[in-house]
Amino acid sequence: MNRLKLSVIFITYNHEKYVEKALRSVCEQETDFAYEVVVGEDCSTDSTREILKRLAGEYPDKVRLLFREKNFGRPTLNVYNTTMECRGEYLAYLEGDDYWTDRKKLQKQVDFLEANPEYIACTHSCVMIDENSEEITDEETLKIGDLYKWSGRFTYDDYKKSGKWPGHYATVVSRNIYLEGKYDYTILYKAHDFVDDAIILLFLLIQGDIYRMDEVMSAWRYVRKKTGTNWNSLSMKRDLIKDDCYLNTTMTKWVEEAVGLTDHAAIRCKKDFLTALNMFLHKPNKDNGKFVKDMFEYNIQHVVLKDEKTSLPIYSVKCITRKLFHKL
Repeated sequence: MNRLKLSVIFITYNHEKYVEKALRSVCEQETDFAYEVVVGEDCSTDSTREILKRLAGEYPDKVRLLFREKNFGRPTLNVYNTTMECRGEYLAYLEGDDYWTDRKKLQKQVDFLEANPEYIACTHSCVMIDENSEEITDEETLKIGDLYKWSGRFTYDDYKKSGKWPGHYATVVSRNIYLEGKYDYTILYKAHDFVDDAIILLFLLIQGDIYRMDEVMSAWRYVRKKTGTNWNSLSMKRDLIKDDCYLNTTMTKWVEEAVGLTDHAAIRCKKDFLTALNMFLHKPNKDNGKFVKDMFEYNIQHVVLKDEKTSLPIYSVKCITRKLFHKL
């Protein structure tokens, strides 16, 4: 049996206001190849599931529904399990509150990858919209999108050093690297409960380069409010600095086992340790004490010092002393 050309990983939870537009933007793609839409519905408490059932009836040859019996509690686990169900040669990604704006998006991206086998994936530009589907014009909010400002080839070295990403989640079309099982991809849900795009991009970039097209083909719904249930809203209640440092550490451990570390890993690990040390010095409580200890044990002891024996107090004093002399 011939392998399906492409699978769309469609993730949704409590998206009743947006999910129909999102799923239709996938099902109405114009392609010369067959594709499936694998929907990971994480036991929504609103009418998302009923909407999906109705739409699946309209597109029975495309939509495959995966209804969770109970909420995973980790959206990244929903992403992982849905991904493992995909049969396509290529993968595309969409969450139930974003949508695609170009009906030929999949065709254009698959055509590019077919013609350019040296690339592992390709992405494109997107427009930022608010909860009412209006294009965002606020300059401060739009600066968040600078994370994805890139054109052309994006390499693993760019990922490590540039502070940029090659594309928003909904813009990615990649080769299905999971079919071969070259690496242990369970880190996708073990590293963080919400953040998966950074890890997916890491998986891809250690195996090839990504090309970013300068064409808008999707809408990224950016909502940040105290009552929101999306990541950007929930992140308002979390310590994102600690979140980021712990995520970096977990990803670095995975990279070390998978492909080995470069000199840049030590730079990043030391930076995260100094972030933790600075937080502890400004607010020396139990949580920050644990934070600085955690950042020392792997980041410094193993990566920076290559298992050379030292202690957290001694190394911390050296860092503080260097900083004081630097200011003089």
